Amino acid sequence: MTALDTPAPRLDPATAVAVETVEVAKEPAPKEVGNRLGRWLLYAALSLITLAFVYPFVWLLSASFKPRGEVFDNRLIPKTFTLDNYVSVWQEAPMAAWLFNTVLVTLLATAAVTVSSAMVAWGFSYFRFRGRNLLFGVVLATMMLPGAVTMIPTYLIWDALGQVGTLTPLWAGNLFGSAFYIFLLRQFFLGLPRDVFEAARIDGANNWQIFTRVAMPLTKPALIVTALFEFQAAWTDLMRPLIYLRDSEDFTVPRGLKSLVDQFGFGGQWHWEIIVTASVITTVPMIVLFFLGQRHFVQGIATTGSKG
Repeated sequence: MTALDTPAPRLDPATAVAVETVEVAKEPAPKEVGNRLGRWLLYAALSLITLAFVYPFVWLLSASFKPRGEVFDNRLIPKTFTLDNYVSVWQEAPMAAWLFNTVLVTLLATAAVTVSSAMVAWGFSYFRFRGRNLLFGVVLATMMLPGAVTMIPTYLIWDALGQVGTLTPLWAGNLFGSAFYIFLLRQFFLGLPRDVFEAARIDGANNWQIFTRVAMPLTKPALIVTALFEFQAAWTDLMRPLIYLRDSEDFTVPRGLKSLVDQFGFGGQWHWEIIVTASVITTVPMIVLFFLGQRHFVQGIATTGSKG
């Protein structure tokens, strides 16, 4: 009898069941197919949403490289590519002065509101005193007050101080903190272990040292989130520059863009290529800042607690 005539070995029932199980496992289960299809649908939906958000900026960027007659032709790739707009915008408007004013105001406003809000939030989270929750509720209640209600009284205060027409009203109000940022930072402070602060006190640290050397470094993600929020708000703020600024040399970029729209957009000259180019110059710094701080931004949002 040859090897070919040798009958195949018979498998015992347990081994046969195991072999059949492995063969069945190789075929994708209906549930796995459904999950895979759901993921692809989710990716498709996210791609469409991303496209909807990115398209306006891509259109704006494309229009900034087009001559005057082709700005609104809706081509994402310019038919006539030119860099003249990026030269003309600096000649037609004091963009350098506007950018300097905007950077100055934004940095001062960001630093002022971040530090002041952190100090107030630390007081509400660390110290125990009578009426603390009531006072914190009053602070939160200010968020429900529309800005239009305090616009005139605030203007009268700055006018009495002789600061109308200067950059001071655009950032100095942040020295008193912001209710939203106070709430955000307080929740983060409450999530920190109190034993760390007590250990620092035993080592001889006073309240200020505990705040600056222990609490602030541990709250870095939340502070970065606060700074990013305020940087964006101050950079794009138009209302306060419209109210307080008079001289074009003191304009911030949003106020300057408003003047460009009045002059070149609806003032009879119709130079929209100047306006879109100035808009690109204004928008790019915010995009770069977000990408640089994206990791800290997500971390700060994810780790902010909800303790009360």
